[in-house]
Amino acid sequence: MGQRDEKEAHGKPVKYDPSFRGPIKDRGCTDVICCVLFLVFILGYIVVGLVAWLYGDPRQVLYPRNSTGAYCGMGENKDKPYLLYFNIFSCILTTNVISAATNGLKCPTPQTCVSSCPETSWTLGVKELSQTVGEVFYAANRNFCLPGVPWDMKVLQSVQQELCPSFLLPSSPALGRCFPWSNSTPPELPGITGNISQGISGLLDSLNARDISVKIFEDLAQSWYWILIALCIALVLSMVFILLLRLVAGPLVLVLILGVLAVLAYGIYHCWEEYRLLRDKGATISQLGFTTDLSAYRGVQETWLVALIVLAVLEGILLLMLIFLRQRIRIAIALLKEASRAVGYMMSTMFYPLVTFIFLLICIAYWAMTALYLATSGQPQYVLWAPNASLPGCENVMMNESCNPMDQQVKSCPGLMCVFQDYTSTGLVQRSLFNLQIYGVLGLFWTLNWVLALGQCVLAGAFASFYWAFHKPRDIPTFPLSAAFIRTLRYHTGSLAFGALILTLVQMARVILEYIDHKLRGAQNPLARCIMCCFKCCLWCLEKFIKFLNRNAYIMIAIYGKNFCVSAKNAFMLLMRNIVRVVVLDKVTDLLLFFGKLLVVGGIGVLSFFFFSGRIQGLGKDFENPQLNYYWLPIMISILGAYVITTGFFSVFGMCVDTLFLCFLEDLERNDGSLDRPYYMSKALLQILGKKNEAPPGDKKKKKKK
Repeated sequence: MGQRDEKEAHGKPVKYDPSFRGPIKDRGCTDVICCVLFLVFILGYIVVGLVAWLYGDPRQVLYPRNSTGAYCGMGENKDKPYLLYFNIFSCILTTNVISAATNGLKCPTPQTCVSSCPETSWTLGVKELSQTVGEVFYAANRNFCLPGVPWDMKVLQSVQQELCPSFLLPSSPALGRCFPWSNSTPPELPGITGNISQGISGLLDSLNARDISVKIFEDLAQSWYWILIALCIALVLSMVFILLLRLVAGPLVLVLILGVLAVLAYGIYHCWEEYRLLRDKGATISQLGFTTDLSAYRGVQETWLVALIVLAVLEGILLLMLIFLRQRIRIAIALLKEASRAVGYMMSTMFYPLVTFIFLLICIAYWAMTALYLATSGQPQYVLWAPNASLPGCENVMMNESCNPMDQQVKSCPGLMCVFQDYTSTGLVQRSLFNLQIYGVLGLFWTLNWVLALGQCVLAGAFASFYWAFHKPRDIPTFPLSAAFIRTLRYHTGSLAFGALILTLVQMARVILEYIDHKLRGAQNPLARCIMCCFKCCLWCLEKFIKFLNRNAYIMIAIYGKNFCVSAKNAFMLLMRNIVRVVVLDKVTDLLLFFGKLLVVGGIGVLSFFFFSGRIQGLGKDFENPQLNYYWLPIMISILGAYVITTGFFSVFGMCVDTLFLCFLEDLERNDGSLDRPYYMSKALLQILGKKNEAPPGDKKKKKKK
């Protein structure tokens, strides 16, 4: 009686249903309210995008502006894509580089659009001051004056009015602007000569203006096809690893478990040797005392004794688990084989992550464009500025007053200019900019989580149809993946949105907590940092639990078509009734998939390293490694791409294992192997459990027809 009450504490076992043949086809829409809420939210998200598109102007970020406010590389300046600063040192000496970069690299100096940056160094000489602008600039192909400067204007007058530059430095374009080379010889300019070299060096170091970006593009141009080959190899290896699990899952899991035991055994041996050595020397913790230098504790015997005890306990626990849970480990291995078999019958599921990736890319691209348009929704504002407002002629000029850069300024004030200050913050859109950006971030998280939930539910529906087929592969539906995709979108958009919303709220809370933690780091309050760390840890654990619960809820939704709450409850109760099997299967699967990722990604990394570094000789002319400036760049791209590919493939395999596991648990509760209630599981699982069907399901159907 007590055992029965204990079992019913986690829900009643699933009852036998003679009409059940896998994923329910006759189902209705679930979580309609949440579906409507999600669709209304998406409609609002689209409205935010339209508002951002109407009021925003991303050209403010993508293209630089000259002194008149016109864009370089567009309109009348279409053939002049680069911006030249007459005195770029005013940018360096008046503000720091980071501040300049985040504010559009605005500088209190005239700026003009040019077709190409200066290639040679030039400084205006005394003799050239009496000549005309046409003779000094235009005839010498120095087209760097402001637009509209007449040919016959004296050079002295043009320089005084800051219509033409007084010096040029060899420059290269970066971020659409001309930045001088670090090895260029600075001109002799009064007052700032000593700071020029330091300014150039700091500017180039901060922006990496020329060499690194050019060399990176050169390396990518020469190695892109070899990177694609490496990614194709990673794809093939991932598929081969999953398909081979059908043959070598048992030996592979055994090798992995023995490997972990061997590592722990070596750790015990090493700790014993260190402990014995320090014990003979008499190095104890009482001699060391308390210290904040943690590395000092390696020299005392108690440290290694504690490590020895911990490793020995872990080794003992693993050995006991291997002995007493060997039956459940065999079930996990059989499920891994069955999952590999299911993937082999439905190879289209292996490429479904490409669909998920495309949807995720669309969500991220839409959010990025919306955020960019919102950030540039204000109109540019210009104010009057002069390098020295105390000079004669500047007394009657109201500095920081709004102005039009197209108007001529009062020239009685030396250096008076109309410079860009900021973007307007007035207007309905600008006043609501923060709220709209928060809405966009919420939309990003919700849509991303919904797309991931869609992928999990679709794959669960396909793999469940495999498990509940009487004869495999004969009774598997013709297009299981397509049918599951259409069924999920038609009936369960609201349930997926419900689960995605719960996860989104937790993730938003984590983002807010990270922001608060970032702001409080300067306080250096140990108590506050400890509390913040505890909150972050709790939210991380909560997010992991919700992901686990959602994943199993989506499997139940794919099979039975019930709403999210009921599905989550049924899945949780079913898992709790089989908690030991859940833990064993989860750890065995995690260990196996980790080993697979390590094998594929590590193999691609080693192969890429030996190839791109030129350590593989004698491959022939067609397989010679390209000559690269940074051979580590294609190696890192290959490793990152291989990790993404293996994660996509193994996520499908992991979803298959979880789905088959839940179906297996329900199969044990629904059926008993009799003639009327045969098991749907494979023969391998039946043998491990010591059970058998009295008659194959196909025979049962035939007898019923007779």
